[in-house]
Amino acid sequence: MKKISTKVLFLFFTLLLISGLKAQTLNEVLTDKELPIYYFGIDFTKAKLIGDATAKSDDIVARQFDGINDVIINESGKYDIAGAFKKAEVSSNLSFVSKRNQKTDPDQLLSSDSDDFHHLEESDVEKLVKGFNTGDKTGTGLLFVVDGMSKTRKAISVWVTLFDIKSKKILLADKMEGKVGMAFSFRNYWAAGMKNVIDNIKSSKYAVWKMR
Repeated sequence: MKKISTKVLFLFFTLLLISGLKAQTLNEVLTDKELPIYYFGIDFTKAKLIGDATAKSDDIVARQFDGINDVIINESGKYDIAGAFKKAEVSSNLSFVSKRNQKTDPDQLLSSDSDDFHHLEESDVEKLVKGFNTGDKTGTGLLFVVDGMSKTRKAISVWVTLFDIKSKKILLADKMEGKVGMAFSFRNYWAAGMKNVIDNIKSSKYAVWKMR
C-alpha cells in the first residue's frame, strides 16, 4: 500500500476547509429556513429626493433617515422582513447604516431631474457594499439601498441587496419600486413605500429569486 504524502494530506484538508467556508449561494439562503439573514437597514447615502424643492435636506439627513429605519424595526409586524424572506426571525443592527447615513451631504440630496429615480447601477451597489462596515458579523447580510425618492411618481426606488458579509460578495441586487400612500409625516410617507417593497417581496419576488 502506498503511503499518502504529507503534502497531499495538507492539500486535501485545505480544500475541505475552503469548501466549508465558502459563501452560501442565493438559492441556499432563500430555501434553507435555518440559514439566518442579518438585516443592516436602509442606506440613503446615494439617494436622490426628486420633486420636493421645499424639503429641509439638513433635517432629513439629521433625523428622518434614522426615523424611517427605526420604524421598520419598531413595527416589525407591519414591516415583515422575516416573513418576506421566509425566516422565523431576522436579527438586525442599524448602527452601521446610521453612521453612514449621517454623513450624507444634504446639498446633494435634492433633485429636480426625473432620471435620478433610477440613477444607480448594480456596480454602484457593489461598491457601496464593499465599503460597508459590518463589524464582526458573518453569514448573509440584507441591505436596502435607496436609489430615488420621487414625490412626482409617488414612489421609492430601492436596490434589495443580499450579500456574503465576510467577503462582501453580492448574492442578489435587484431594483424594486414601492408606491407610497397618504401620510402626515416625511417618515411615514417614505416608510409606506418601503412597506410596499417588503410586501411585494413576500407576495411575488421571493418566489422569483428562489428560482434563480
